[in-house]
Parts: sequence; C-alpha cells; structure tokens
Amino acid sequence: MADMILVDGSSYLYRAFHALPPLSTSAGEPTGAVYGVANMLRKLLDEYDPRHIAVVFDAPGRTFRDDLFEQYKANRPSMPEDLRPQVEPLKEVVRALGLPLVEEPGVEADDVIGTLARQAEADGWQVVISTGDKDMAQLVSGHITLLNTMSGTTLDRDGVAAKFGVPPERIIDYLALVGDTSDNIPGIPKVGPKTAAKWLAEHGDLDSIVANAGQVRGKIGESLRQHLDDLPLSRELATIRCDVAMDRKPADLQRGEPDMAALRDLYRRLEFSAWLSQLGEDPGEAGEAGLGGDYAMVVEQEEFDAWLARLRDAELFAFDLETDSLDYMVARIVGLCFAVEPGEAIYIPVAHDGPGAVDQLDRDAVLAALKPLLEDPERPKVGQNLKYDMSVLARYGIHMQGIRHDTMLQSYVLDSTATRHDMDSLALKYLGRGTIKFEDVAGKGARQITFNQVDLEQATAYACEDADVTLQLHRELWPRLAQIPSLATVYQDIEVPLLPVLSRMERQGVRIDRELLRTQSRELAEKMQAVEARAHEVAGGPFNLGSPKQIQEILFERQGLPVVQKTPKGQPSTAESVLQELAADYELPSLILEHRGLSKLKSTYTDKLPQMCNTDTGRVHTSYHQAVTATGRLSSSDPNLQNIPVRTAEGRRIRQAFVATPGYRLLAADYSQVELRIMAHLSGDDGLRRAFEQRQDIHRATAAEVFGGAPDQVTDEQRRAAKAINFGLIYGMSAWGLARQIGVERGEAQQYVDLYFDRFQGVKAYMDRTRSQAHERGFVETVYGRRLYLPEINASNQQRRQYAERTAINAPMQGTAADIIKRAMLRVDEWLQADEPDVLMVMQVHDELVFEVPETEVEPVAERIRGLMVQAASLDVPLEVDVGVGANWHEAH
Repeated sequence: MADMILVDGSSYLYRAFHALPPLSTSAGEPTGAVYGVANMLRKLLDEYDPRHIAVVFDAPGRTFRDDLFEQYKANRPSMPEDLRPQVEPLKEVVRALGLPLVEEPGVEADDVIGTLARQAEADGWQVVISTGDKDMAQLVSGHITLLNTMSGTTLDRDGVAAKFGVPPERIIDYLALVGDTSDNIPGIPKVGPKTAAKWLAEHGDLDSIVANAGQVRGKIGESLRQHLDDLPLSRELATIRCDVAMDRKPADLQRGEPDMAALRDLYRRLEFSAWLSQLGEDPGEAGEAGLGGDYAMVVEQEEFDAWLARLRDAELFAFDLETDSLDYMVARIVGLCFAVEPGEAIYIPVAHDGPGAVDQLDRDAVLAALKPLLEDPERPKVGQNLKYDMSVLARYGIHMQGIRHDTMLQSYVLDSTATRHDMDSLALKYLGRGTIKFEDVAGKGARQITFNQVDLEQATAYACEDADVTLQLHRELWPRLAQIPSLATVYQDIEVPLLPVLSRMERQGVRIDRELLRTQSRELAEKMQAVEARAHEVAGGPFNLGSPKQIQEILFERQGLPVVQKTPKGQPSTAESVLQELAADYELPSLILEHRGLSKLKSTYTDKLPQMCNTDTGRVHTSYHQAVTATGRLSSSDPNLQNIPVRTAEGRRIRQAFVATPGYRLLAADYSQVELRIMAHLSGDDGLRRAFEQRQDIHRATAAEVFGGAPDQVTDEQRRAAKAINFGLIYGMSAWGLARQIGVERGEAQQYVDLYFDRFQGVKAYMDRTRSQAHERGFVETVYGRRLYLPEINASNQQRRQYAERTAINAPMQGTAADIIKRAMLRVDEWLQADEPDVLMVMQVHDELVFEVPETEVEPVAERIRGLMVQAASLDVPLEVDVGVGANWHEAH
C-alpha cells in the first residue's frame, strides 16, 4: 500500500478527453473528460484508500521551460473547445471528493509531482504516482512507483528497465537523445528508442556518449555530431525539477471527508446518474424530501372509493403496476399506484405478504372496481413503459385503453440518443433528481427479494414515487415534444398507437418445435466435435478453441501467421474480423470461426429456446423494445428474434423450429429492398427511380450502369459487386471495406465507387446535401419527421466526426424503413382486430412481419396483407412486398 498518491490531473484530463466518447448533459455541457478523470479517482480511492493524496494540475501561464526554449510545446494545438469548459467542473469534483488540489505557477504539474515525491521519499514514504506520462519514469525508485490507472499497468525499477531499456536514472539522458515531438524537445534526429537505449548501455550516460561521439559510424553518427549542441537544452527540458518551493509539504496533503451536498449538486448538474444513486440517500427520505411528496398507502375501502371517484374526474392520471416478476407472462400484481397532481400519489397494496404486512384490500375486488376506468378509452392515462402494465393486466381480464402518453416514448422520440429512457435516468436528466432504485428496497443479487416481500412503508415510497415522477416527467417532456410538430406526429400517430399492437404480439407468441431444437443441438455438438478435431490436427495438438490466449500462441507464435491487428496492450489480436481476414488464406482461423459460429447457435438458440418456451402456451414470448435503437427500429429480447442468423445453413435451420399450430400456416411478408427504395425517394436519382419503376433487378441494373452494357449481359461477379456497392454506400462503407468484401484491390474498388457516383449523381448529391445539413443542424430526419441527433457531427476527433457523417447518411433510410414497418403493423392490426380474429401477427423481424393464418384463408389473407403493407407509405418509387407461406418460418421464405 502507498503512503501517498500523487495524481497527474493534467495528463489524465487530456487522455480522458481523447480516449472516451464525448458525453454531454441535456443542456449541452460537455462532461466526457470530467467523467473519465473522476472515474479514475474513484477507483484509486477504492483500491488504495490513501491518507495522503494530491491531484496536481498545470497552472495557467508560462513556465521556466518556455523561458529556456521559446518553441517548447509550440507544436501542441490549443485546448479543444469541448475540453476547456470541463476543467473547472473537474476541479470542483476533485475538491468535493475531499482531495487536495495543487497548482503552482511557473512550473508544470510534473515538477510539482517530482518535488512532492522526492520529499515524501526522503521521509521514507511509499509513493504512487498516477500518470500516463512517460517522462515520470525518471522519478521511479525503490520508494516511488508509477501507476497508469487507465491501462491498469504499473512501473517499478525493473518495469522501467524492461519498457525503455534503461534504468530510471538514465531516463533523462534517454529522453534528451530521443526528443519529444509533442513537447517539441529537439533530441537527435534519426535516434529512436532502441538506438538511445543501446548507446546508454554501451557508454553508461549521456556525457560519455558525447565524449565518444566521433566513434559512432554512419548517418546516425553524423546526425549525433551535428546536433551535439542541442543536447544540453534537450536534457534540461526533459528534466523534472524536484526542488520547487511550495508552501505545502506531503504531510499537509491529507485526504478530507467528501462534501456530500456538493457532490450531489455536481452529479445532478453533470447528470452522472449512477454515481448519484450511490451517495446513500435513504429511500423513504428520498421519496418524500426529494419531491416534497404527499404519499399515502391505501388499505381502507373508504379511502379507495374516494380515490376512485377522484380518478374518474381527473383530466389525466399517472398509473403504474407493481409486480413480482419482470416476465409479463407470469407476473402477479402486487399493488397499483396512481398520481393526479405532482407531489401527490397513492399506493394500493393487494398482495404483500412479507414481514410486517398489514391487512390489504382484496386484489380481485380492486381490479374489478378499476376495470371500467382502465378500459375506458375516454379516460386519459400516462405511464412509463405502459406496454408491460398492459400485458400484465390482460392476464387479469383487463384490456387497457385510453393510453394518451408514455414518458419512455416521449423521451425516445424527443431525442433517442440523449440518455437511456428508463425512469431513473429520465428523472435525473429532466427533473434533476435521483430516485429510489428497486435495489434500495429489494436488495441485490442472490438475496434480492420480490416486491411482494418488501416492507410496506418502503414499498409505498418507491411505488408512489414511480407514479409521481412519471406525471412530472410528462409535464416536462410533452411540451417539448409539442413544440416540434413532426416529432409530436411520430409520437402520437406511430409510437403510442403501437403499444397495444406489440402487447398483443408478445402475448400471442410463436409456437416452437422443442424436439426439433433438441435434435439440432445434438447435431451441432457432433459437428463442433468434428471441427475441433480437425483444428487440433491442423494446429499440431489439442488446444482450447475458446481461449484467445492459446489461439494467439498457436496462430502467431507456432504457425507464424501474419499479425493483422494488435490489441491495446500490443498483443496480436484474435478478434473475429482478424480471423476472417486470415481465414481467406489459412485453414485454422477458418476452423476457429466455424467452431465459434456453431457454438453460438447452440448456446443462444437450440439449447436456450426450449427453456424459454412458456409451459402454459407452448410458445416463446419475446419482448419488443421501442426505445432502444437510435434510428427507430424495434429490437427484441428473450429471445432476440432480430439476430436469428440466416446466412449459414445451420442458422437457417433454426427457423424450421418456428412452426404453425396444426390447421394453420406461417405467412411471412417482407418488404423488398426497402432501404434502397427509400434512397431512390430521398435522392430523386433518375437511374435508381427508373430501375425500381420498371421493376428491374436493382443490383443487375446498377451493375449495368457501373460496368457498362445491358442488364442481361451482367455477370454474377459484377452483380455481386454492385450489390455490395448498393448496400455498402447506405452503411457508409469505404473503398477499402468494399475491396475486402468483394476481393479486389483497393484501387479497383475505388474505381467502382467513382463509377457509381458518376452514373448515379443524384445519390452523390443527396449524400453531400445530407452531410452538410447534419453539420449545420446537428440532426437528420426520416421521411415522417423522426429525428436522429448527431452530437459528434462537428467533433474535433476526425474518426468520430466521420462516423457521425456516415450515420447521418444512413439514419434517414433506416429510420424511414422503421417508420414504414410500424405504420404497416398499425394498418394490418386494425384490419385483423376488425375482420380477422383468427389471423395472428406473431413476429416482427427487421422489414418482415410473420403471421399465423388458417390454412383455408391463406390466399385472401396474403393479398390483403400485401396490399396494406404496400399502402403504408407513399414514396416516389413503388414498395414491393414478398410473401411466402409454409408450415414453418424457414418454409415461408
């Protein structure tokens, strides 16, 4: 353990800024660097629990090194605009954590740290310097160690020698020879780290190297002799001063108690929700003091009747269920909570049976009394993720109507990327307060209890806060949405009406053949064994195909395969993209990939799906999520239907296990090339529009334009390249990425891209226009007005900025496709509810809807569904829907 920790705050400030994604608050205040450094400090405090500590920053203004050398650090750019406003908030966090903060004018943070470290060393203290600066290696001794908190590495004397090839006392000489481009320290041109270490090993120190400069041969010797006069300055600039006159000594720099009030204020302002929740607010106090809440538990009939009358008269009320499970297919109602006015809410417990439980109202009687109100479409309701409540209520015979608002969806439509859309995150972001977490009242991990066992007082505070916060969030979010008519339309006409549609789909579920899946699991296991045996044969012996370390050793050390990419720690990477590249030329990487793919299919699908089958229905019931993806597309979980693979034969076979009920067939209706059609609509490109209007094979038509000739003369290889270009451009693929995909040189791929843009100039103009608008407005829109905000579109980091530009081009197409499939679901569901109760919409996957249809009605239902889906959007090019029918999902394709 250390007697003292010295933190290089200035070094970490820049490193965190460049290493982490640019975070910002809802008000636009950048916070990424603050979060990164504060996170590092929190880890340090947890691990070392130091009594003495200092966080050291560079003081503003010139230093003695600027006086020594006018060009010192002249190459460094000025502080990035997004970093400058983060300096003071970080210092506020440091002080609030109870940590001494040190700045000394005229010197750098390195010099302050060096001085304090040597003083502490003289007193016999063990010192840890937390930094990412290589210059600090000169300070390492038997009492002083370097710790890079970001990489998790430490350097003692042996570590310095291993890393630099010289001991700590020779680091200054090493730096003088090598120089430092970031600090503009001259050094000796052509002398790199290996040469510097070699010379110091041969001659002992810099003075001896200078004395023997005439013996060094070659161009490098000439360079040394030409720049001998620069070495004294380089050495002085590289030397950390350890004699800075300071008022405070190591013993004065004691860790203080955190200022909890200041930390709460800072974490709220900076929207560090997870940390705010860790500050130990008492759940009961948080519920009442935080919101000024008038919260009540209703256990008497008279009170319930009074509130029932009040709810009937309310213009809008917030509603939430408390249950004993997150699985809507098995969850039992434990209580119900309501709020009509901010700061006031009630909780009606109906099934608490834990310690201290009191007599409660009868659940069936309460639900019977509330049923007319909850089913009344004219009684407006608001909730947070009401689809879950709707699904649970349906199992109790209550079919909820009158949902006007859902705060999760309000936040999501307002800005899908600004925050997570759970209630705790939204309360912090939009109301500026922390909330009671489920773990606060129910515990964590294996000891967590279900809500029916939670103490009633705590349960009341938690549940009432849910309803109260939901109502307050609605009052904050809805006015913001209403100010942007296009977003309000997306919210009111697409997202909210979709809630009951998704709830019905989830509860209906889809039937699976468990025996077939078990058979497939056995077959996959056999195939995995065969692949593993062959891999062991090719490798020359057994090894664990799931061990990156063993794979790394075999591929790159034993077999000497080329290193395509390295990990952050400098080791050869065994990532999937690397193995895919190697698999083109070597068998073993191909076998490893095949084994990984088979293993994932088995563990994720063939083994798991039978376990997820509901024992009462014999079906799997996924959960669809409206507020997860940035672009508006639905996602699903438990199981994730969107990720069921279709590119391999084994993956496609899994779809055979999704089957129709006897007497029914599965019907799959899939939009054909919808994103390319949207591109044609948005760009107005004549060539694309003409191809779709004439119902040509779009990839063959593209190949004819790019490579010349008639469509019927296009080769399969040309069509494959055109398909890669068509889809690649939508997803921002570079010429290098295209070259890898179609197996050509980068120059040839670039020619294809250039030819494409020459033939489809409308597409190029659309991309340029979209990028420009995104830079100007900070967001892009779908055809229906859904927005995707791009906080990194004007980022100083080129890689992040370019990624945002690619997203800007892709998002309007992906988002419009999402809007279209949702509009189609609404149209189809309306028809099914009115005219076809025996036809079930059972799945939505990407651009596809899957139905369970009576065998006798397949043809008319197919035509009706096709027509409704085509009519879901009006684009400048026709939509097409491919319909397939089969006894299982695979046959329906």
